[in-house]
Amino acid sequence: MKLATWNVNSVRQRKELVQEWLKKEQPDWLFLQEIKCQTEQFPVQSFEDLGYQAVVHGQKAYNGVAILSRHPYQLHYTTLPDLDEKNPQARYIEIESENIILCNLYLPNGNSGGEEGFQRKIDFINALILRAKTLLEQRKNCIFAGDFNICPTDQDFAPETLSAEDALINPQSRRGFYQLLWAGLTDAVRSLYPTQHYYTFWDYTRGAWQRNAGLRIDHALLSPKIAEQLYKVTIDKKERSKEQPSDHVPLIIEF
Repeated sequence: MKLATWNVNSVRQRKELVQEWLKKEQPDWLFLQEIKCQTEQFPVQSFEDLGYQAVVHGQKAYNGVAILSRHPYQLHYTTLPDLDEKNPQARYIEIESENIILCNLYLPNGNSGGEEGFQRKIDFINALILRAKTLLEQRKNCIFAGDFNICPTDQDFAPETLSAEDALINPQSRRGFYQLLWAGLTDAVRSLYPTQHYYTFWDYTRGAWQRNAGLRIDHALLSPKIAEQLYKVTIDKKERSKEQPSDHVPLIIEF
């Protein structure tokens, strides 16, 4: 089985790039984040023509997540259970397919909106931890993947790309990520490549791509049985060098 996650930074702007990539890689599932369109504006037909069903939770102009699936599925949630938000955002979608619970997430960045903005990030992480613990206690096969907006360790960002105060490396943010691992999930990249410097995001500014000044903020966390079956992880850097690319690239796992 092959699953990929990709923050596309506007699915309508990059529809052709996603279509080309699907034809080439043919994953069983593709998680998309930051689709930046309302649910009814998502280009469903473009992906159905390639054999993919689209499960979409959109939002006008911002955020938004979707799962493209080659297999039958059952929709579980379009918001995180236990997440109490005054102004809900489209950042989570969960389905069950091929006896696997597939959780696609776009975690808040936390650097904007002051204390309230950072608290939104922490609240999301805490709800994510509760969901992971519930599924693991039920011994479900599950995958949590997407844009976490967290660099778990200092090897996950290039020197001088982040300030010490950045929410992506804030101790509370990192603690939340570690709690997901302590609960029993496995970081797919670090499972196979424990020490390498790999990135999934390069900013559009300051020549970040040209200087390889990147961040590893897109992750795939696996429940135990899936982690045992993991045999390949790929970060598809070629997508970042294309014309008008997303600032993120696909992260692919095969198990």
